[in-house]
Amino acid sequence: MSNESDRRPMVAVPPPQRPLRRRRAARVVVRAAGRVLLMADSDPGLPGSGWWVTPGGGLDAGETSRQAAARELAEETGLRVSAADLVGPIAYRVVRHGYSDQVLVQQEDFYALDLPAIFTPDSAGFTPEEQVTLSGFHWFTAEELGALLVWPAELARLVADATSSQPIDFGEVEESTVPVALGHR
Repeated sequence: MSNESDRRPMVAVPPPQRPLRRRRAARVVVRAAGRVLLMADSDPGLPGSGWWVTPGGGLDAGETSRQAAARELAEETGLRVSAADLVGPIAYRVVRHGYSDQVLVQQEDFYALDLPAIFTPDSAGFTPEEQVTLSGFHWFTAEELGALLVWPAELARLVADATSSQPIDFGEVEESTVPVALGHR
């Protein structure tokens, strides 16, 4: 998320007063050795909140979603790949994320990347916001995903169907720490 307009206040506000932001985003399902790479994410305004996410973030001006996916993967994990190495999009959706400080509506495209071996991610490229919200990486098996709070909730299906010739349309969904219904639609 290197775009200047992506900066968020990270100060909890009453739900009806949360600003509403919209953006396009791209995410990458990274698989290696029967595992998928996820990052531990959180809402700083809700201590103790936590879930797991795939690498990804907002598109910069003039970027395609495929280019953004490759850039975000490099920034968030240190893994540099060509945009052409990404498979997909394998899925897309519109998601509403209600956080303690904002409501973020994202149009997301998902890409897949299969690697020959697991690598150790490097967080040196994290933005200041990511340094606060992201707290680590883990390679999970498909079986382990069912016991986790994962965004996207459909991740197990993406891991299983990442080579499908047709992108999956997950429609409109909500994944929130503070429900969007509390103040925004």
